[in-house]
Amino acid sequence: MTTEYTGRGDPARSLALLWRTGERASRKGKPDLSVDRIVRAAIEVADTEGLAALSMRKVAERLGVGTMSLYTYVPGKAELIDVMLDTVYGELPLPGGEEAADAAGKPDGGWRARLEAIARDHKALYHRHPWMLQVGSSRPPLGPNVTAVYDHSLRAVDGIGLSDTEMDAVVTLVTGFVNGAVRGAVEAEQVERLTGMTDEQWWWAHAPFLSKVMDPRRYPVAARVGAAAGEAHNAPYNPEHAFEFGLARVLDGVEVFVRSRVGSAPPEGGA
Repeated sequence: MTTEYTGRGDPARSLALLWRTGERASRKGKPDLSVDRIVRAAIEVADTEGLAALSMRKVAERLGVGTMSLYTYVPGKAELIDVMLDTVYGELPLPGGEEAADAAGKPDGGWRARLEAIARDHKALYHRHPWMLQVGSSRPPLGPNVTAVYDHSLRAVDGIGLSDTEMDAVVTLVTGFVNGAVRGAVEAEQVERLTGMTDEQWWWAHAPFLSKVMDPRRYPVAARVGAAAGEAHNAPYNPEHAFEFGLARVLDGVEVFVRSRVGSAPPEGGA
């Protein structure tokens, strides 16, 4: 699987692109290009053909222009990926903006409900743009959308008794869980397309052989639990069940941590 990384481009040029502080107007006689058009075309390429297919040439072909004309607006692929990622983060709903925020500046609802909504929104975004899972963003693009999403996520746990670094850690924990859980789901979808066989079909094709070789005396726990899970899911793994179970346990863990910090659980409809 191809992996790209944000933060590889020139910092000044990437930030100028992200915040649109230095966009050039189209030159006379040239196609009506813009950073936005180029980025949208690049996202379409990644959505339909995968991140491995993304290149400046491929984007130019989609736009019907010469490859070199793109460099008037975007220095290169590294900076383009930064802006692509920031752009798709702009699709996340950010309810409870300044107008709808309560007196503490937080969206409506308890902290657990807010974190759950953030997790589900991120999950949906990854499914719309699976190529995001192939972009390493330990050095995130510091653009307007990424910043807005980070601010919104922090508001979910603001004022519930955590320190600023603990708030950051909780948000990172939840979004990191979603990234890993959805990665498994997307891989399951991709292998089904590649093999033409569903997980259920794969499981039942292997089940008769496994029943012969899986000695419950040698692997007692694996035999028992594997059979129970396979019967429950009709597959060795159910991505949706894994996501729901994991998200609930992550939020349970956060709740225990919050209780330890403030002495008692905050009211669900309040902090």
